[in-house]
Amino acid sequence: MDQSPRMEQALKHLADLIRLHTPSCGTHRTAVPYLPLMHTTHLTEPLESVYKPSICIVAQGAKTATLADETYRYDPSTYLVTSVELPIIGKILEASPDIPYLSLKLSFDTDVILDIMKNMNPAHSVSDEDCRGIAVNRTSFALLEAILRLMQLLDAPEDIPVLAPLVIREVLYRVLQGEQGARIRQFAVIGSHANHIAQVIQTINRHYDRTLAIEQLANSVNMSMSMFHKHFKRVTAMTPLQFQKTVRLQGARRLMLTETVSASDAAYRVGYESLSQFSREYARMYGRPPMHDVQELRSSMARDFDFR
Repeated sequence: MDQSPRMEQALKHLADLIRLHTPSCGTHRTAVPYLPLMHTTHLTEPLESVYKPSICIVAQGAKTATLADETYRYDPSTYLVTSVELPIIGKILEASPDIPYLSLKLSFDTDVILDIMKNMNPAHSVSDEDCRGIAVNRTSFALLEAILRLMQLLDAPEDIPVLAPLVIREVLYRVLQGEQGARIRQFAVIGSHANHIAQVIQTINRHYDRTLAIEQLANSVNMSMSMFHKHFKRVTAMTPLQFQKTVRLQGARRLMLTETVSASDAAYRVGYESLSQFSREYARMYGRPPMHDVQELRSSMARDFDFR
């Protein structure tokens, strides 16, 4: 049995398992921690969220993830990895009632990556030039086998506490063996430039509503201002201020959408002092004024699936 039929069979099995555990369109939590599943029969409006370090695998259909001006497409032949917390805009490209979009996302802790690395053979390093915090990789049969074992645990919930951590380690090991493994390892290695930027990103994501003191952030990771800006943009494709603005606007959009707050209230809660500045930057990012955008988005999502 050659590789292609084995891959096709494994993907079909994975699609069947996702469909079994997603009885309706939308995002579904599972008994395995940090393993949500998605099932939708319609193309979607671009939706954003902060992706934690995670692996996104598509069993059926296709999706794009956009970071700043860069767009990454992934489908059953590839998977997406984010190594740090990034504000991503996701859009489903291929989905229909007959062939729904089916996928899973497995979030992970970089401490687990470090622990796995202790037992791996030394691998080639990656240049700081290559340390973007997002990448698309070719899906291997070995990775799919591990993912299938993880999904099969959903039918044996009593085994999940013991076996799920072991299978997740295998999944991450297969990812580290892949073409982008060296890049992912950089973000876990304490003291690396990538790891320092990951720490700063976490700080900004936790406190994006506060005034951003860039010099203080650079000092916190012992970097000069020029080096800090250079490495931050290599990881995120944005400057620190652009990153904060993106996270703020996404947070405001989420507040207006899920908590039905006014534009002025959302602007204040994410750190804007000027409503006019907020409205101007929001329209520049989303192409429509805040409340008009949210009304259009809410109508579109009502036709597709619940926002989660």
